Amino acid sequence: MSGLTLEFIIRSLTSQPLEGSRQVESVVIDSREARPGVVFAALRGEHADGHDYVADALQRGAIAAIVDRELDLPYPLIDVRDEATWRAMPLPRPPLILHTNNVLLALQRVGRNWTHQWLDLPGRRIIGITGSVGKTTTKELTAQVLSTRYSTLRSEKSYNNEIGIPLSVLKLRDRHERAVLEMSMYVPGEIRLLTEIAPPQVGVVTLIAPVHAERAGSIEAIVEAKSELVEALPPAPEGIAILNYDDERVMSMASRTDAEIVTYGLTSRADLWAEDIQGLGLDGIRFWLCGGDRFGNQRYAVKLPMLGRHSVQTALRAAAVGLVEGLHWEEVIRGLQDNARQLRLIAVAGPNGSVILDDTYNASPPSTIAALNLLNDLVDGRRIAVLGDMLELGSYERQGHHDVGIRAAQVADLLVTVGERGKLIAEAARRHRRRRRPQISVFDSAEEAADFLLREVRSGDTILVKGSRAVGMERIVEILQQAVQPGKQ
Repeated sequence: MSGLTLEFIIRSLTSQPLEGSRQVESVVIDSREARPGVVFAALRGEHADGHDYVADALQRGAIAAIVDRELDLPYPLIDVRDEATWRAMPLPRPPLILHTNNVLLALQRVGRNWTHQWLDLPGRRIIGITGSVGKTTTKELTAQVLSTRYSTLRSEKSYNNEIGIPLSVLKLRDRHERAVLEMSMYVPGEIRLLTEIAPPQVGVVTLIAPVHAERAGSIEAIVEAKSELVEALPPAPEGIAILNYDDERVMSMASRTDAEIVTYGLTSRADLWAEDIQGLGLDGIRFWLCGGDRFGNQRYAVKLPMLGRHSVQTALRAAAVGLVEGLHWEEVIRGLQDNARQLRLIAVAGPNGSVILDDTYNASPPSTIAALNLLNDLVDGRRIAVLGDMLELGSYERQGHHDVGIRAAQVADLLVTVGERGKLIAEAARRHRRRRRPQISVFDSAEEAADFLLREVRSGDTILVKGSRAVGMERIVEILQQAVQPGKQ
């Protein structure tokens, strides 16, 4: 296996043997990322059609564009739908246009062929990660741990779906020994498709919660859909399913696979567990990392630069992958501790000497309650929770916001909510607060909430900002940070 080539892409789409060495650096779907050595896939999206940007991509240096409709552009065309139109002609010099029946299906086919060729190399393995929450942090920390021994590719950005997985695996090269891929689902069958493109040998399931229940239909449907990852694993000993012992729904997946089962959790009944957990606020977490018979009955004291007690579960998942992939305990712990960057929740300076906990990537009831638990660990100063709508909860919408409101009432000194669903959080917090705590303010927009906070925040406050991006929670962080004057903190 050598580097990805234009010839390989064409051969994947036509099954015709070709020779050549026109190297492809990567495949992109945003023309602004086009440069020499890149292939542009003209996907159609909800708000834009990639075909409108093919000329721009080729002008920026892309060596080819994959399309599925006619374009009036002055570039050589290879119609891979009709072998007779090009088989007899020499391959034109780039840039050129590849006309397929369906750009997305073409991208997936090339990705699948490339991954299978990479897996034919000795010792190559894929780790797939799914679950309702915690996928990205688990992916990042797992890759960090594996990198202590192996050259490891991780899926980038939010590349976790039927588009992102092919884009990720097309970056695999000979030097890579492991690939860590986040696998998301919006509808049943999606993870099965992803495992066909990138067949995993290790599958990690975080936990099951009613995230995307609006699309999936029910919590039972979510379990079915997430189970597609463990069902795709090869039998033991090659296949290994790493399951959350503390989640009954996740553990029910053990009967759906012939892979070896490895469990993690907060109980010694798991194969790998944590005990004596201490939240150190912005200084991280401390706990004992323990392994049972499967892992040599080891016990190590660990201090990690990760925010919140819920991060222990992330560390357990990453440690479990490292251990089943042959790392020594010392390598695993070094990989955990090397993770100096916070993955999603970021502590930044706020106005008037405050601290902002920016967790605005997305939100679900479990992840929001975990963030509130972190806020609770920060015992110095006033705790402010700024919480917005949580989307795609389906029939769990009222209950999910209600559960968050109850926890907010227990933790926050000041609760600020944003959006229509945020009002459900405020409603529950009012019913469960004690002695008029927390103070509660409700706003329709992020800008209104930010204006209120600018007037309200004072030195020593810690401000948690959490909610779905659809209600613009990141704007609150931006506005608060813009008010920070250098030298006055």
